[in-house]
Amino acid sequence: MLVAMISYAQEKNDSIKVNDLEGVIINATLKKDSEYVNKMPLKSIENPQLFSTVDKIFFENQMIYSVDDAYRNVTGIQKMWGATNRAGDGGSYISLRGFTSNNSLRDGLVAPVTTSIDAVNVEKLEVLKGPSATLYGSNMTSYGGAVNRITKKPFNTFGGSISLIGGSYNYYRAQADVNAPLTNDKKLMFRVNTAYTNTGTFQKTDAKNTYTAFTPSLLYKVNDKLTLSLEFEMFDTKAAPEQSFFYLSKATTGVDNMKDLERLGLDYKQSYYGEGLYTKAEVRNVFGQVNYKINNNIRSSTNISTSSSYSDGYGPYFSITPKSALTLNPADTELLVARADQSTIDSKKTYFQLQQNFNFDYKFGNDMRNRTVVGFDYQKIKDRQMFFYAFSPFDAVPLRGGDYKNMNSNTLANFYANQPASNLGTYEYFGDTNVYSAYIANVFTPIAGLNIMAAIRYENNDYKGGYVWNSSSPLEPYSQSAFSPKAGIVYEIIKDKFSVFGNYQNSFKSNGYYTSDTNNTQTLADPERANQFEGGFKTSLIKGKVNATLSYYNIRVKNTILSTSVPVPSVPFSFVENQAGKMKSEGVELEVNAYLVKGLSLVGGVSYNDSKLLESDASTLGRRPNTAGSPWLASLYASYQIIDGKLKGLGFGLGGNYASANNILNNNIITNNVVVGVDKFTLPEYLILNASAFYDTKKFRIGVKVDNFTNKHYWVGFTTANPQQLINALGSITYKF
Repeated sequence: MLVAMISYAQEKNDSIKVNDLEGVIINATLKKDSEYVNKMPLKSIENPQLFSTVDKIFFENQMIYSVDDAYRNVTGIQKMWGATNRAGDGGSYISLRGFTSNNSLRDGLVAPVTTSIDAVNVEKLEVLKGPSATLYGSNMTSYGGAVNRITKKPFNTFGGSISLIGGSYNYYRAQADVNAPLTNDKKLMFRVNTAYTNTGTFQKTDAKNTYTAFTPSLLYKVNDKLTLSLEFEMFDTKAAPEQSFFYLSKATTGVDNMKDLERLGLDYKQSYYGEGLYTKAEVRNVFGQVNYKINNNIRSSTNISTSSSYSDGYGPYFSITPKSALTLNPADTELLVARADQSTIDSKKTYFQLQQNFNFDYKFGNDMRNRTVVGFDYQKIKDRQMFFYAFSPFDAVPLRGGDYKNMNSNTLANFYANQPASNLGTYEYFGDTNVYSAYIANVFTPIAGLNIMAAIRYENNDYKGGYVWNSSSPLEPYSQSAFSPKAGIVYEIIKDKFSVFGNYQNSFKSNGYYTSDTNNTQTLADPERANQFEGGFKTSLIKGKVNATLSYYNIRVKNTILSTSVPVPSVPFSFVENQAGKMKSEGVELEVNAYLVKGLSLVGGVSYNDSKLLESDASTLGRRPNTAGSPWLASLYASYQIIDGKLKGLGFGLGGNYASANNILNNNIITNNVVVGVDKFTLPEYLILNASAFYDTKKFRIGVKVDNFTNKHYWVGFTTANPQQLINALGSITYKF
C-alpha cells in the first residue's frame, strides 16, 4: 500500500528543529483561540461560549481525509447518518447536545455541503456549542451548536506537497497542495488544494464511489490596510449512500434491538443492492472577502458567499417486514428485507449571502478594554428539490441467501417505467426565502480577568411562497421576525489558570407550515424558540500545557412541531402535526487537552445528555426524542512523537470513541389513554478503537493507520439503523517541496 498525503505546514511548521516541532504539537493540541466564534478575536480563557477545535495536525497524524471522520475528536458529537449526496438534505448529520446538526459554515459564512466533505482544504474545524443564532442566524445553526470549517489560506512562500494513499476496500486517493506567490513583491498569492478518491465499501468492495475536490484560492495584500481574497470550492461525487434500515420496531421484526435482529439473520456485511445505484452530486461554493483596516481601532470586513448543490440519481433504502405482510398468511413468520428507492431528479438548492462587519477595539488605561462587532447580513435561499419514488417497494428478499444483485440501475429503471401513475409519487420542495439580519456584540473588560459579553440579533425571514410535497395547493408567502439575545461572563479567579464562566444563548426557527388536521390543512407555525443557560469552569495548568473545561447546560425549546399518530387519508405517509411541543436538553461536558511530557499529547472528553419531551403527543410525552443520539459519549486520542535524536519525527497514535445505546424508536404504548409500556428499538453501545503511526521529515512523510482494529459491528442512525465500516487500513507517502 502506498499513500501520499499532503502534510506541509505553512510558515515553517514543518521545520524539524526540536523547539519548533514541539511548539507545533503544543499549539495544535492546546491552542483554542478563535476569530470566528464571536466574530472578534478572543482567547479561549476570555470567551464565555464553549467551542472545540480539531487542528490540521489531527487530520495528518490520524490520516483523516473527510470532515465526517474528524468529528471523532470532538467531545459531545456523534455521527448520526452519512452523506446521502442529495441536494438540500444530503450532508452527513451529527448529534450535538441532543439536537441534529450538520456542517453549514465555512470561515463563518454560509456553505452547506450535501456530499461527504473532503478535508483537503481544511486548516481546522471549530465546533460551537449551544444555540448560536445571535451571530450566525437561525438557518445555519441548530440548538445544539454549529460546525465551522476554517480553510487553508495562501501565504507568501513557494511550497507544497503531493500524496498517494491506498488501502482496504479498493481505496485509493491522490491529493496535492501547491502554494506560490504570483508577483515579485509577494502581495498576490495563490494556493490550490485538490484530491481524487475512489473507494468501495466493506459490503461492496467492487463499488466505484468517486469523490473529487478542487479548491483554489487567491489572496492579494494591496497594502498594510487592504486585503482581498477569493476562494472556490468544487466537490463532485458519484456514490451510493450508506445502507439505511427504516421503520424498525418489535411489531415488524419481533425483536427490539439490532443485536437480536442480526441473530435472526440480518447480514451486517451484506450489500442488499446491485450495480449502478449511484447519486451524482455537485457542490459549488464561492467566497469573496475585503478586509480593510480603517485605523488602529476599527476594521471592516465585507463578505460575499454563494453556495449551490445539485443531485440526480438513486437513493436505495430498506426495511424489515415479516413475509406474512405480503402473503397474508400468519404462518409465514420469515423476515424479509423490503427494498425501496427514493431518487432525486435534477434537484437543486442555492444560497447567496452578503455580510458586512465592523470591528471596534479600544483600550482604556492598563486593563480596561472594549471590543465590539456590528454586522449586517442578507441571505437568499432558493429551494428546487425534487424527490421521486414508488408507493410500493421494489421487492422483498430474504435476510440471507437472496439474489441481492437484482436491484440495480437497469431493473429499478424498468420498475419505475412499468408502474401505473397512481403508484408513483414525488416529494417537492419549491420556494424562495430572503433573510435580513442585523446584530451587535460587545465584550467589555472593566478589570483584568473579567470579561462581560452582551449581544443581540434581529432577523426577518421573508418567505416568498412555494410548494411542499404534502400541500394540496401552493403555500402563501409569510414574514416572521425575532430578536435573538446572548450574554456571558468570564472571571479568572486565578490569573491565566482558573476561571468560572456562564452564558445565556437564544435562537429561533421559522418552521413554515404544518399539517394541522386530517383534511391536510396547512397552518403557518409560530416561530420555534430555544434558550440555553450554561455555566462551568476552565483551567490552564503547568504553564498552559494542561487545559480543561467542565460545563453544565440546560436548553429549553418551545413551539416545536411534532408528528402525531393520526394519518392524513388524502396524502400517503402524512400525519397530523401539532405545535404544542416543548422539550428540554440538559447535560454535562468535560473536555481535556494536555501536553503531558515531551512529545506526548492527549485530547479527550466525556459528555452526558438528558433530552426529554415535556409537552407532546401522548405517544412521546416524557420520552427522549429518537433523533437525540446516545446519552453518553466519550472520546480519547493519545499521540506520541519523538522530537529529537536519530528517530526525530517518528510518531504513534491510539484513540477511541464510546457511545451508549441509542433508542431510534422510543414511544409510549397507550391503552385506553393510559401508558402501559414503552415501544422502543435500540442500537447497541459501541467502543471503536483506532491506531496510527507516521514518520515525518522535512521532505517526506509516510504513515499507516488502522481504524476499528477490533472489527466491531456498530450501528448509527437518525431514526434509522446504518451499519458502519469494519476494520480498515490505509498507508500513505507524501513528498513535500
